[in-house]
Amino acid sequence: MTIRPINKNDDTYVLPLIVSAFEETEFGYQGEAELVKKIRQNITYNNELELVYEMDKKIVGYGLLSTCWVKNDKQSFTGLALAPLAVHKGYQRQGIGGKLIKELERTAIGLGYTFIVILGHPKYYSRFGYQPTSHYGVSSPFDVPEEFFMMKELQKDGLSQVMGTVYYSEAFN
Repeated sequence: MTIRPINKNDDTYVLPLIVSAFEETEFGYQGEAELVKKIRQNITYNNELELVYEMDKKIVGYGLLSTCWVKNDKQSFTGLALAPLAVHKGYQRQGIGGKLIKELERTAIGLGYTFIVILGHPKYYSRFGYQPTSHYGVSSPFDVPEEFFMMKELQKDGLSQVMGTVYYSEAFN
């Protein structure tokens, strides 16, 4: 098992993996592979925050963090958004997603980020310490059930002053 930053040769496996991982989910595939391509073109893209999980010399998992901001009338706070996180159907429920999350968080902390936001299933992400953003005085930029829009503090008191609305990079438009 290896978790490593993506390289240019991985897209042959990664993009179809993303499509297939989301196709049979509750909400289905919603253009996550296209989102990845757009995020990579953004000026804030960082290759260190795009990871693959290899097992038996095959890519079976993928995760990407991209820059986002929480803004209010007076301040702007830079953080990260986790999107997408995907695991090959044949390898799900083996802890691969969790290992990717932990490694992405470790990398984010090393780069000095203080929080990550996620739009995802609360039963899954709450296991890793993600809580609804409303607990922190942070709101979503779109209409979504509160329990699905979550965030996690990466550094002690990293969210103590953060309040406002999340803004994603242009790639999400």
